[in-house]
Amino acid sequence: MERIAGCTGFQWDDGNSAKISGRHGVSSVECEQLFFNIPLIVADDDQHSTHEARFYALGQSDSGRLLFVAFTVRQKLIRVISARAMSRRERKIYLSS
Repeated sequence: MERIAGCTGFQWDDGNSAKISGRHGVSSVECEQLFFNIPLIVADDDQHSTHEARFYALGQSDSGRLLFVAFTVRQKLIRVISARAMSRRERKIYLSS
């Protein structure tokens, strides 16, 4: 959680936001809600951290939708890279936390 503890808001790229919504049916509002609901699992995404530190979060929207969100932190802002419904494996990890 220390990865996002100092964050003060969100930064959105219009292209990414439209892609996430169109391809995966996840709104920017749902992505943001995830960071305020418990439980929230945040981990390093070493596999995709070639140019900057990337992370992923497993959590839920206010409606209870279980989501996976890939993001980075830029100048104290959470910048969502991708979001989708959790996979079966991710749900198992999340629900056992």
